[in-house]
Amino acid sequence: MTSKPAQNSVSWRLRESEATAREISGMARDLEISPVFCRILHNRGITTSEDMHFFLSPGLRYLKPLEEWEGLIDAALILAQSISRKERIAVWGDYDVDGITAVALIKDFFKSRGLQILPILPHRINDGYGLNCQEIENLAREGVKTLITADCGISNLKEVARANELGMKVILTDHHMPGDVLPRAQAVINPKAFSCPHPELSGVGTAFFLMAALNRVLPGEQLDIRTFLDLVALGTIADLVELDRTNRILVKNGLLLLGAADRPGIRALKEASGISGTDSIGSGEVGFALGPRINAAGRLDDPAIAMELLLTSDFDLAQKLAHRLNKLNDQRKKTENRILEEAREMALGMGDSRGLVLFDPDWHPGVVGIVASRIVDEFHRPCIVLSSENGRIKGSGRSMEGFDLYRGLCAMSHVLERFGGHSLAAGLSIEEDRLMEFRKMFERQVAEVMGSHAQPREIVLDARLDFSELTPEFISELELLQPLGPGNPRPLFLSPELLVLDQTLFGKDKHVRFNLMDESSGISLRAQLWRRGEAWRHKSIQGRRVLLAFTPVISNYRGVTSIRLNIREILSVK
Repeated sequence: MTSKPAQNSVSWRLRESEATAREISGMARDLEISPVFCRILHNRGITTSEDMHFFLSPGLRYLKPLEEWEGLIDAALILAQSISRKERIAVWGDYDVDGITAVALIKDFFKSRGLQILPILPHRINDGYGLNCQEIENLAREGVKTLITADCGISNLKEVARANELGMKVILTDHHMPGDVLPRAQAVINPKAFSCPHPELSGVGTAFFLMAALNRVLPGEQLDIRTFLDLVALGTIADLVELDRTNRILVKNGLLLLGAADRPGIRALKEASGISGTDSIGSGEVGFALGPRINAAGRLDDPAIAMELLLTSDFDLAQKLAHRLNKLNDQRKKTENRILEEAREMALGMGDSRGLVLFDPDWHPGVVGIVASRIVDEFHRPCIVLSSENGRIKGSGRSMEGFDLYRGLCAMSHVLERFGGHSLAAGLSIEEDRLMEFRKMFERQVAEVMGSHAQPREIVLDARLDFSELTPEFISELELLQPLGPGNPRPLFLSPELLVLDQTLFGKDKHVRFNLMDESSGISLRAQLWRRGEAWRHKSIQGRRVLLAFTPVISNYRGVTSIRLNIREILSVK
């Protein structure tokens, strides 16, 4: 199927490979998977039996030796020396899931080795992102001699310099893009700063490798470092980093630990999210259930609540903390929905602007990043959402394939107070009198990179699937693709021509449900189009024939198991 324009400026492209049916059948037999699933892997560029075996069973043995990361062992030795001298050590993180899990992992590692460390998680509104000199001076007065950063610090040149002036060693771990000049820390562990075999690590993934190196160089019996992978999986999935080879290894194994839920906090969080405590989970449950609840602490309250939940050994306390996060998450959703509607109206009023800069001084700073993501999904344009915080304009941006947000902000750095991030997400602050200038520059920058006219949004389909092929066994087999995310998207299939038997709104008219028949097989299935009720309120395709881009799922409702289709897009045939 060649790429062709579809409705609503969408193009559909079917993945294809040149492998013969005989080649696919042979590999499928060797790997004990179905030929259809084998074809999906092959279409995704996983073309040899060896690569497929790694993809399906990515054990930690596939990780590169620690020595291949320039400076990692040296950083561990500096930290080990601080420990041997009984210096007071602190770890400074961030208030999102990645930063919270990074600090929790380091604190948990130290505790497991019988060591103490002072955790610092800044408050989003009172402290802001990254290091600040006032708190560094407070730490120096408290006798802190060594400071580890986790998921932050790479842009804090002034703050690291101040720590050095106060006689403090800084071991900087971060994964955000470094600037032209690096902070003068005693060690900089950033996969994007020096030679590193793991370029797409999250903040917690970076912290994990430092602790793995420290585990090796400290005297005494080594810990089983694999026990921390549940925290790595949480932060890595939530931060939407590329699921490259290394991250697939870390997250795939971490999801097994999240399923077992040996940590009381993880079990309580799953139950508060409506997931049975020991049920296996995938990226979806982390991204849409566990992650948002952890994030809610840092967005609306104190991130230390979430860290305490992750580390407590008391299940009763864990349940109370999980309940508190649940309430915060409900509050977050209400706030987000209100701001999203206002941001949508603002975006609609900006016509064909290629880049969107949306600002309201009263928007809650804790949810602007989520709102930016939703706007990008709907409008398919890079977006920055800003609000006022303590008299300053601050906010978050989200982007998409084709526009590197961090590089774009670098080109406009002279109008920004601060900024940092990576290609798909960034944070920034700006003086109020430069907002209009920044908005014009951002729109111009996006147009220069992506073109002045909107390009069709591309939907990539893994295979054609008839309804007769949609069996519970096949849908269960698709779970072998986990973890899903950037670089390994949720599978999407092209339907045969389908007859729309009926169409209804549901969920307070927010969503659309269809009953569809594959006339070649005579099979009818229900399908849902989520969060599109408003657009379909006055539109009906009942009695028409359509093609779907869809993902199949197993639905268990009141003890009845059935197959449902989650629709990405609908193309009307006639």
